[in-house]
Amino acid sequence: MYLTLEPKSPQELYPTDILFQSRYWSEVKTRLGWKTYAFEIDAPRSNKDMLVIVKSFGPDAVAAYVPQGPEFVPAKEEYGSYLEALSESVIKQVDANITFIRYDLPWESPYANEMQWQNWRDFPESRIREMRMNFGTTRWNLRKAPVDVTVANTCVIDLDGEEDHLLSRMKPKTRYNIRLAERKGVRVQLAPVDKLPIFYQLYCQTAQRNGFHPSDYQYFSALFSEKGKQSSMPEIILLLATHQRDALAGAIIALSEKRALFLHGASSNHKREFMAPYAMHWKAILYAQARQCHSYDMGAISPSDDPGHSFYGMYRFKTGFGGRIVHNSGSWDYPISEDVYRNFRNWEMVLSQHEAGFRGL
Repeated sequence: MYLTLEPKSPQELYPTDILFQSRYWSEVKTRLGWKTYAFEIDAPRSNKDMLVIVKSFGPDAVAAYVPQGPEFVPAKEEYGSYLEALSESVIKQVDANITFIRYDLPWESPYANEMQWQNWRDFPESRIREMRMNFGTTRWNLRKAPVDVTVANTCVIDLDGEEDHLLSRMKPKTRYNIRLAERKGVRVQLAPVDKLPIFYQLYCQTAQRNGFHPSDYQYFSALFSEKGKQSSMPEIILLLATHQRDALAGAIIALSEKRALFLHGASSNHKREFMAPYAMHWKAILYAQARQCHSYDMGAISPSDDPGHSFYGMYRFKTGFGGRIVHNSGSWDYPISEDVYRNFRNWEMVLSQHEAGFRGL
């Protein structure tokens, strides 16, 4: 496949509902020490652009990361050849000695309609997936990443219909818990940015409770640093669920023209019987619908209703809101410096036994 990339300023990226391919995300990552690039993709049937962010990891590894991109979706049989051509073009354009390119693909998984999804272990192993992805390529160089950076499987709620219709699609337990939170006096409000430290305290409690390493406060502050500067920017909101003087849950939501995206959530160790996260997501759904969004993406879940998966708890909670499950292709690497990439990959596989090493990027 033939394609070329034309450099452009990240300030000139087209408006998009994919937050991580936006001008806003470029500015957030620049504040956090990444170098950002933007390219116009010149290829048959493609009229999209692409954000690439670059950062060093350790003394040797330099990653060029395409967060939830490219936005243009080729035919499934052309996934591999398209990524190969794109990768070779990126190598020529990025002025850094990069170790590998990572794509966090927002493309539907080729297996989405082929599997019964009774058990997540039914999903083909990486070796089989790599054979399929590399079919038709010249270099046979695309590798399935050890972890998926953002989400490969997500729960999306379509915001069509009135409140009663949205509630009717939920599971009875979810509806009950929303009403229970209301009866107990849980209030959910849009909070000003100066309440972000309260959210971060809840977030650190959540990290300790669930055994993952928390991101720095600087990251969350950067999410709001570009808030509202341009009309084309997404709206970033902070929700806090409270009872009397206690903060019980919080969420950071991004809203673009047609899509609302749940970015981060947190909850208190106390008053968990008040079901504050249920009330919080219901508020987010109603706010997104009022903003004329077509969908509310609740984020990562396990690919199926399987208690053996580490994301099973998120599956049970989020699917209770009546959403549909979307299976994307996940994260894929294109190694350039094989030895250095292999060392980074080994480190990432070890780290992923405890938490997703690259997911927080």
